[in-house]
Amino acid sequence: MPELPEVETVRRGLAPVMEGAIVKRLELRRANLRFPFPDDFQTAVEGKRITSVGRRAKYLLVDLADGNVIIMHLGMSGSFRTQEETTSDKTPGDFHHERNRLEAHDHVTFHLKTAKGSSARVIYNDPRRFGFMLMTPRNALDDHPMFENLGVEPVGNALSAQELASKLMGRTSPLKAALLDQRVIAGLGNIYVCEALWRAGLSPKRRSSTLVLKSGRPTERATLLTDHIKEVISDAIKAGGSSLKDHAQTDGTLGYFQHSFAVYDQEGEDCAKPQCNGTISRIVQSGRSTFYCGKCQK
Repeated sequence: MPELPEVETVRRGLAPVMEGAIVKRLELRRANLRFPFPDDFQTAVEGKRITSVGRRAKYLLVDLADGNVIIMHLGMSGSFRTQEETTSDKTPGDFHHERNRLEAHDHVTFHLKTAKGSSARVIYNDPRRFGFMLMTPRNALDDHPMFENLGVEPVGNALSAQELASKLMGRTSPLKAALLDQRVIAGLGNIYVCEALWRAGLSPKRRSSTLVLKSGRPTERATLLTDHIKEVISDAIKAGGSSLKDHAQTDGTLGYFQHSFAVYDQEGEDCAKPQCNGTISRIVQSGRSTFYCGKCQK
């Protein structure tokens, strides 16, 4: 499943085409994806101006001028591609594979009049149909079942060592499991938790509460982990995400952060930290693969 950096790169690819555009027609080729489309979805969207394309955790948010917001999730295999009348097909960069372009999997098409006055199409393709599109008033978004329990974002100033400590206090679960809990930090996934823990030198098996002092204040390790979570997410966004299996950006190019993985999917490789002669191991936690160095991560 695409993680936060992958969703953010998709958002950045959609924004130049969708922001300020009017939806001339919304084409739905089936009645549902993972969930049924909202009642009267086409009627509610057609003729509306898109004011912004945002993101919360792993969700894309398309705000409409009437105050409603379309909630979109890519699921396991969802992707968007954009087609503009003034832009011919471009050959993507080095990290590229042919994405699924079978029309049978093109389930939703936004036919747009862009802010520049040209015509464009934004096409959602999803072979496995685990993605979805819902809609709610913007002023009710925080109370929506998908958002009401989400933690802070791992970007910007919202995430702090004190915020992390408050969520980890009293937890006896392994640190990696706590970090994957979307109520703790929204948008963190398996890949980037593994990478952040390696950078911080913390074992994924460490008890979560050990990063919190009795006073409730964060330990130095909690501060270090917070910094590395922000750092690894920022690095991954700059790299365009990680192209594993289905992920690609809206122009077809692939992210390349996977070429910088220190531990994820590196089982049996030497640890990349200087002066560490450890080897990357793989264990299974809660049914998911965890990659770490048992020598330098304590």
